[in-house]
Amino acid sequence: MDTTDTAAAPPRFDDLLGHPRPLWMLFMTEFWERFAFYGMRWALTLYVVAQFFDGQASGQGWASRTYGAFLALVYATAIFGGYVADRVIGYQRSILLGAVVSAIGYFMIVMPRQDVFLLGLATIIVGNGLFKPNISTLVGKLYAPGDARRDRGFTIFYMGINLGALVSPLLTGWLASVISGTPMEQNYKAVFVATGVGMVISTLWFWFGRRRLQGIGTPPPARRAGAMLAWVVLGCVVAVPIVYLLMARVGAGALAWILGALFAALALMLLLEALREGGVARDKVVAMLLLFAFNVLFWMFFEQAGSSFNFLAQNLVDRELIGAWVFPTGWFQSVNPAAIVILAPLVALAWGWLARHHAEPSIPRKFGLGLLFNALAFLLLMVALSTLVGSNGQIPFWPLVLVYVLQTVGELCLSPIGLSMVTKLAPLKYVGLAMGGWFLSTAIGNNLSGIFAGHVSGAGGMTVASALDGFTFSFWLLLGAAVLLLLIAPLINRLMHGVK
Repeated sequence: MDTTDTAAAPPRFDDLLGHPRPLWMLFMTEFWERFAFYGMRWALTLYVVAQFFDGQASGQGWASRTYGAFLALVYATAIFGGYVADRVIGYQRSILLGAVVSAIGYFMIVMPRQDVFLLGLATIIVGNGLFKPNISTLVGKLYAPGDARRDRGFTIFYMGINLGALVSPLLTGWLASVISGTPMEQNYKAVFVATGVGMVISTLWFWFGRRRLQGIGTPPPARRAGAMLAWVVLGCVVAVPIVYLLMARVGAGALAWILGALFAALALMLLLEALREGGVARDKVVAMLLLFAFNVLFWMFFEQAGSSFNFLAQNLVDRELIGAWVFPTGWFQSVNPAAIVILAPLVALAWGWLARHHAEPSIPRKFGLGLLFNALAFLLLMVALSTLVGSNGQIPFWPLVLVYVLQTVGELCLSPIGLSMVTKLAPLKYVGLAMGGWFLSTAIGNNLSGIFAGHVSGAGGMTVASALDGFTFSFWLLLGAAVLLLLIAPLINRLMHGVK
């Protein structure tokens, strides 16, 4: 990408519902990509235990660590995808290539062999690294510097993410439940085929809609775009087996150190670039990196949803509701996106109302609120596991549903605000790389989430006692981080030099 592109004013777009018209094309592209991702995500750990451990609870720990490593690498590769888009082939080609590679991976994981399954996950990881940071960066590029609609635009875009995440577990969970007369792992394979189809739709949606961007995100004409694209394709071919080895051979523990080293290197690059731009740019990068650190903690516990919460729902929650009907485990994964679809417009309106009254919380305080609501979710689990366990050894249905809602409120205070924050605080020439850094901090949290979930399950599978012990630790750590961030928020605000 041309280094002046980030700072340049965008073309004049026609508005649709108060926002640039291309926002809605990006909204639907992301909808279908998230449909694919979240359809696969809810089934991943359950499939691993059913297919590769014959349904034995002893497989929960390995499944959780694999899940955490997968999520970590999904987000960690965003740092490379952001750089490729910034400096090599542009945002549009990065998104298209990432979508094609991801689609191949979704169809690969249908294969019942463990090595092919892991290779398919590695392919999804590489494709997502090219796709995920760059579509978010394109959203930021639709708005001129200082455009007050930017935060609200990111919140709308975040609804697209979560509409896909809402529909996918409901549809694919139903699909798995209606296929009868087969082992459950075969039902999960039907889920994976459906997610592959969703990724193909996402690819086609962006392919036909990219003209609306009026050149935003394309490489400069002087660059040998075809040759550079060929090199990136070759890089993907090389990257897939490397990612496979990281998951299959290195493991989550060593991966934590690798991701930490990557984060340190990225932070150094951003700081050096900021120093060249002056003291204000340096302070903004320091503020951004501090918030990245708190982001790690948030996602470490938020991402229990696909691992420890999945096993909690399957084994320790009474899911029998009306008559003999049992609420499908996968449908719990739709509670979070459903809450986002309902609450995101309300949160956006609340921020707007507070802004008009000069009372909108600063970015650090919004992050602090996000951590606090995440902590409250684990407090509710502590209460449920210590006082509401029935004679069947299970807790009622409603506490886990409310846990997802509380986490959702925290997510809305933090995640869309974080995406917008990066586009405001990053050095002008490295917005894509900084967006990759945001996802890298999420990756570190996700990898830690898998390690932690494996600890909660232990060697013999999750029990009420192990869950209570783990979730109590979660509450106190999140509460402490929230209080600390709210206390140092004035310092971070000064480092941001007026960025709101």
